[in-house]
Amino acid sequence: MKLKTALMGTVLGTVATLSMAPAAFAERGADGHVNIIYYQAPSTMNPYLSGGTKELESASLVLEPLARYDETGAIVPFLAESVPTVENGGVSEDLTTITWKLKEGLKWSDGSDLTSEDVKFTWEYCTSEGGGCSQSEKYNDVVSVETPDALTVIVTFGVPKPFPYGPFVGAQAPIVQKAQFANCTGEAMASCTDQNFAPIGTGPFVVDEFKTNDVVSLSANPNYRDPAKPAFATATLKGGGDAQSAARSVLETGEFDYAWNTQVAPDLLEAMLAKGQGQLVSAYGTLVERIMVNLTDPNPALGDERATAAHPHPFLSDIAVRKALSMAIDRALLTEIGYGDAGRPTCNVLPAPEIYKSTANDACLTQDIEGAKAVLEEAGWVDSDGDGIREKDGVKLSLLFQSSTNAIRQDFQAIIKQWWEEIGVETELRNIDASVFFGGDAGSPDTFQKFYADVEMYANNFDGTDPEAYMANWECVQAPRPETQWQGNNMPRFCAEEYDALVAEMAETGDINERAELAKSMNDMLMQEYVIIPLVDRGRLSAHANSLGGVILNTWDSELWNAADWYRIKE
Repeated sequence: MKLKTALMGTVLGTVATLSMAPAAFAERGADGHVNIIYYQAPSTMNPYLSGGTKELESASLVLEPLARYDETGAIVPFLAESVPTVENGGVSEDLTTITWKLKEGLKWSDGSDLTSEDVKFTWEYCTSEGGGCSQSEKYNDVVSVETPDALTVIVTFGVPKPFPYGPFVGAQAPIVQKAQFANCTGEAMASCTDQNFAPIGTGPFVVDEFKTNDVVSLSANPNYRDPAKPAFATATLKGGGDAQSAARSVLETGEFDYAWNTQVAPDLLEAMLAKGQGQLVSAYGTLVERIMVNLTDPNPALGDERATAAHPHPFLSDIAVRKALSMAIDRALLTEIGYGDAGRPTCNVLPAPEIYKSTANDACLTQDIEGAKAVLEEAGWVDSDGDGIREKDGVKLSLLFQSSTNAIRQDFQAIIKQWWEEIGVETELRNIDASVFFGGDAGSPDTFQKFYADVEMYANNFDGTDPEAYMANWECVQAPRPETQWQGNNMPRFCAEEYDALVAEMAETGDINERAELAKSMNDMLMQEYVIIPLVDRGRLSAHANSLGGVILNTWDSELWNAADWYRIKE
């Protein structure tokens, strides 16, 4: 075990104090109403029941963690007084405990006190048996959470944790109220509709009305810790539609104040900006557009065992097929068509920070159609009947390729289909409304967790700058399945003892350079097994009205992380 503590200072950077508002607010609610649009509508306000960005970010208006990441990637305190470190005595010398101190006087939006018991319960809630918490990797290695008094939380790990900031840090691991969710643990998690749609929180807003896959109506939290914030009395988070309409509603019509993820062709965005209503904000983080490859069989004839490890995929279990699919793709062309200067081709699912970026997979940057054909030929996949589709042992290379409904993604699907059919892989395309695709409904057959297709395309990233929890997404235990209510982040259902061992080793490794090598080894294993086919390292790109002040784009946490500091610019 490596117990070096250099990681603390290297990864944290400067532990910042929270002081971001550029203007002094006269009083809470003085600036009226703010309109936010996410073309992917949230299906729940409980981030523990969805791995989708739309749920994590909408919930961040209401639920808060002990600390989160600012726009530089530094950890800053939110509900905690400060960020514990070895140097300030908050992290034990042996790295097995971290002690958080809550700020005094914090209230839930219902007026009751936030206490350490709520923090402890949050861990119990996410790790309760049968619950299917989608953020369970945040609590890896936690063996106990103690509450010696109302403001103190002591988290104990079963191994030394050089990076102990997984639990209760970032938009993916906020605190939920024990009193509200006490009867919602285990198998009851998903059925607590009232709680999941309108959680009581400590954030700047409270939910007044939630319409699933549609709209969230919110108002200022009367018990928010800063009596002058938020500046807006009410807020609407509208979901649905498409990225182009969302961008236009800010940049052209002025109907909305903030549009998330303006995933629109560069030439269209340029025309919208010319209207002078708003501006774009962008920054690179760790957001990668990727294709996930299903290692299990999604055949509906398998019933409850469909898309589970009980049945390997009939042809994607062959690494030669997966490799050929990757080789056939021209990532540079996709980037140019879809994102222009807001994207760059990538061969890694972990593209940043720079210390974690592998160069071992860069061959994917060059499309190789002929090479892909040769790989399939050598593996015995041939077109024996002249129909253009390769087959082997009676199994044809015919796959279903699904993604969310979005103009750029449908363009990508159409182009990739052409390349794959060129190498002898028949491809059927399907797109699913983003609100459903990224939703957490265990009863829906169309979620990206269920993965009732052969391959699927979407983008994802992680909180903060340390990838320990992110790389743990592909542990065996993270595979969505009926036993987890189809929650989990390991969409390919990849499972390798060697990979799990690297996850465990990184959890105990303190030296930043050694951690980087472990992270790159995990990335390279996934890439060289071709269970994930990365396409584009996407910059985060959103839009806000010229009249909306205080916006600080954050690629390391929720984009709405500082909504308490937003205000209306007066003309």
